[in-house]
Amino acid sequence: MGHLPAMQRRTLIAAALILAPPALAQQSRPTAPPPPPAAAAIDRAAVARVEAYLNGLRTLKARFLQVAQNGASAEGTALISRPGRMRFDYNPPEPMLLVASGGQVMMYDRELRQPSTVPASSTPLGLLLRQEIRLSGDITVTGTERTGGFLRIGLHRTGAPQEGRLTLAFQEQPMELRQWTVLDAQGRETRVTLYEVETGVRLDNKLFDFNDPTFMEQEGLRRGG
Repeated sequence: MGHLPAMQRRTLIAAALILAPPALAQQSRPTAPPPPPAAAAIDRAAVARVEAYLNGLRTLKARFLQVAQNGASAEGTALISRPGRMRFDYNPPEPMLLVASGGQVMMYDRELRQPSTVPASSTPLGLLLRQEIRLSGDITVTGTERTGGFLRIGLHRTGAPQEGRLTLAFQEQPMELRQWTVLDAQGRETRVTLYEVETGVRLDNKLFDFNDPTFMEQEGLRRGG
């Protein structure tokens, strides 16, 4: 991504973490949408276990490694506080901060001092923020498989597979979210792997409240101007 303008490159880096919505995806030339995957078996008992785990998850803290299809990578710290809140801090030299709260996702470029927001509902990972997670109805499970010691579940928004596909990977014993892979509408794949995972940790809600006027000051951020 080194040849892209700085702001566009950073926006794509942050957006790839949760899957760029259409307005951002259009920044690159569209390609033919990826073909649908072959029909796969679905282990309904495994899907039910994943639902139970996600609905029981309240807080999670982990390091993350994000790897794009072209090999570009970035690292940082991920925080999840269900329902409704996520935060991803990228390590330098990437200046990005991504926070989800109140049904919105804010992407903030610390270097350019420029925030932008999109609805959390426009991102597949938005399903992890729901009060009650159901892998049915408006979410379609495309398959389950066990490889490399992980249980993987493929998902897309019902009736709109062309928007992108999400694969969640879980360690099964004990059940723990360890990875997700996003295939966006342009056929770009991004993988995010979690490590040093801690659950049940205490997380201050102020870490996620970017609509609070004091948030930028507390985080040492400043709006442009």
